[in-house]
Amino acid sequence: MFKQAANVNDLDLRLRQQRLLTRSAELRASLSHSADVIQTPLNLVDSARSGIQWLCRHPVYPTVALGGLVLLKPRRALLWGQRLWGGWLCFQRVRQYLFTPIK
Repeated sequence: MFKQAANVNDLDLRLRQQRLLTRSAELRASLSHSADVIQTPLNLVDSARSGIQWLCRHPVYPTVALGGLVLLKPRRALLWGQRLWGGWLCFQRVRQYLFTPIK
């Protein structure tokens, strides 16, 4: 009697395990399909990050380019410098406004 009940329980467990494995395979396939949608933006972010890391490891190249721009086109360099500085100050103000605790 107990042996028969154990066999039924074992069969139920095996069926449940098979259903769970099937469901897991379906979920993996669904996740893989969903991940394809965001793959392109993630690749762009990775490319930008590796470019920034390269610039941080090789600071001489952007410094030389900036120096050349200042020597060849000083007005344009000054204009862009003012714009960048104004953008940086605006960014700092917005960041301070957003992260100031409300009293």
